This record gives sequence, structure tokens and C-alpha cells, in this order.
Amino acid sequence: MKQVTIAALAAIALSACASRPESIAASYVSHEKYAGNDCTQLSTYLSDARSQLQKVSAMQDSKANMDAATVFFVLVPASKLSGDHAADVARMKGEVEAIETAQVKRGCKTARLS
Repeated sequence: MKQVTIAALAAIALSACASRPESIAASYVSHEKYAGNDCTQLSTYLSDARSQLQKVSAMQDSKANMDAATVFFVLVPASKLSGDHAADVARMKGEVEAIETAQVKRGCKTARLS
């Protein structure tokens, strides 16, 4: 019975861990907000958005790593105490997709959907 309780607590704790950035879906962001921009502006926005996505993804990955370590020792994911960056990752993924879509709609040479 004791082993079942420990296994159940471990399963609950692990399910509450921070998600890896690659498993977080993009939030919807309309490409229309970028419709009035030219290809050069879109390229700049895309570069900035990708940079920001990389930054928040690294922060989220760090939270996931910390959760894995703390769950192992205390059965409580640290991100449940300090929060994670999943919403930021989802938002920035959505921004990147919206800008890429705006580039395609505008016919920019550098446009590519990831």
C-alpha cells in the first residue's frame, strides 16, 4: 500500500511539471496586424520575434529541468511555486507564425513557414 501511495504521488507530481518548449502549441495571433508592413519591416519583426521566442524557450526549458530535479527530491515541481513561461512561449510562437504568414501574403522573398 505504501508503494502504491508513493507511485501515485510521483505520478501526480510529474504530471504537474513544466512543459518543454517544443511541446507547447502556438497561440493564435492574426497576421492582419502585420498586413500594413513592407518586407523589410516584416523581416525585422520576424528576427525580433524569433529572438524573443528563443529567450522565453530557454527560460521555459530551465523551468522544466528544475522541475525534473525538484520532483526527484521533494515531489513538488518548482514551477508550481514560481510559475513557468509556457504562455510566453505560446504567444511568441504565434507571433512568429503570424509574421511568416504576413510575409507569404505579401510575397516577400524571405518568407518561409516553419
